[in-house]
Amino acid sequence: MDKQWQTIIWQQFGAAIDMLGSALNACPSELWQAQLYNDRSVQPEFTAFWYVTYHTIFWLDFYLADSIETFSPPPPFTLSEFEAGLLPERVYTKAELQSYLAYSRQKCQETIHGLTNALAPQRCRTDWPEMSVAELLLYNMRHVQEHAGQLSLFLGQKEHKTAVWVSKARQ
Repeated sequence: MDKQWQTIIWQQFGAAIDMLGSALNACPSELWQAQLYNDRSVQPEFTAFWYVTYHTIFWLDFYLADSIETFSPPPPFTLSEFEAGLLPERVYTKAELQSYLAYSRQKCQETIHGLTNALAPQRCRTDWPEMSVAELLLYNMRHVQEHAGQLSLFLGQKEHKTAVWVSKARQ
């Protein structure tokens, strides 16, 4: 794939990841376990700031994996996200999620810089709905940005400050 396109895709995907990181960093400890919204159809813990952040990073990491069989998040994270209605065994700390986000950001950058013209249109994986590798990258970016916006909105409502807008990935 043309280096210019790799750079463009990375700058925007990286910006979405950096906005998630900005929201994560801006969250004060008193809001770490606060609910982002009330939804009676969901356990309250699934709407907590820390959990939405973890969920976003976990799926960012997973969508970059080659297959479900080879995927393994770094310790202390588990595969609990694959089980409907199952929370992680404990609340993850901000430092743990910052580390996981840095790991996933690097993985994303390497994936994009390794994208070739031959690979981009291929079906992403057999355990996934019909989607190309390139489309899964964009799907992943939209998921990260959706939750980054959700977390930023929550902080704006509670703290009267939001995460800083990032136009291009930080170096």
